[in-house]
Amino acid sequence: MDTAPAIGLSGLRKTFGSAVAVDGIDLEIADGEFFSMLGPSGSGKTTVLRMIAGFERPTAGRVLLGGADVTGAAPFQRDVSTVFQDYALFPHLSVRQNVEYGLAVRRVGRSERRELAEQALAGVRMAGFGDRKPGQLSGGQRQRVALARALVVRPKVLLLDEPLGALDLKLRQQMQVELKQLQRDAGITFIFVTHDQEEALTMSDRIAVFEHGRVAQVGTAAEIYERPQTEFVAGFVGTSTVLTGPAAVALLGRPGTFVVRPERVRLARTGSDPAGSGAVGSGAVGSGAVGSGAVGTIAEVVYLGATTRYLVDLEAGPRITASEANTEAGAATAAQRRGERVLVSIRAGDVVALENP
Repeated sequence: MDTAPAIGLSGLRKTFGSAVAVDGIDLEIADGEFFSMLGPSGSGKTTVLRMIAGFERPTAGRVLLGGADVTGAAPFQRDVSTVFQDYALFPHLSVRQNVEYGLAVRRVGRSERRELAEQALAGVRMAGFGDRKPGQLSGGQRQRVALARALVVRPKVLLLDEPLGALDLKLRQQMQVELKQLQRDAGITFIFVTHDQEEALTMSDRIAVFEHGRVAQVGTAAEIYERPQTEFVAGFVGTSTVLTGPAAVALLGRPGTFVVRPERVRLARTGSDPAGSGAVGSGAVGSGAVGSGAVGTIAEVVYLGATTRYLVDLEAGPRITASEANTEAGAATAAQRRGERVLVSIRAGDVVALENP
């Protein structure tokens, strides 16, 4: 017998007066999955999360938890926990008391509460911090306490509403890895809301990209990045160039609307053998190229550490973005390429055709 999805959303819709926040969402999230809802501010992802948690009542549609309809159930009647961006810790309680809070509400005995709280703190690498107050902790430590408090009650689903947004970059990247490992260890379904594409790509088993209250695309990180289905998804998740009109014909040999990622674009000096040592960008133009190529001028060179990004103005049309991994020699001379005329080519299979751009 098939296991019911951890979360099922059917025809989910939410309006606030005349404003439509969520416009007909259908999703199934598997048990034990790390699932991210990714999108810009106002795209509806947090409203969906709040409807799963029970903090908002849908205008239409259903929310199912483990196959059971919980659309009308109160938050405390749902087997879910939520971690917020501001952590929502009680400042007057100790770390241990914060973690024990949900167990106390469930009338778990004092000795068992303490034991479970200590286990939860150890699980998020906060053993020995139980007697401190939240104000004595760093941002990353408070984040771990909030996770321990949410996980100690062993919910079926853990909801995370941009929980890393207040952390600095290095700590945020560290917590991305720790969160994924924690999810694997706990075996609990995580639903993670973020506007940060790197967070979603790093941690998720699958991602739903939100646009104007709808789901634009659902897939694995590789599917979303390598095969975006719409221009919006291509532009929001990573850097891309949309090719159409004369540029598409020159580069691809056929009309239409296509998306190409910068690492798939190849640049070579005009007047040189593209397959020779004069090639720049992500590699030489080989026999797999389509179209005849297009001439352009490097307008900007952006050094990004591990890579260099080239913004090239095509004679046939728009500006196209290319990137290359930096070598010791290449990085030193990349800035000197501004103003250089280059031949831009793209190999077959390195573009995605948009059916409904």
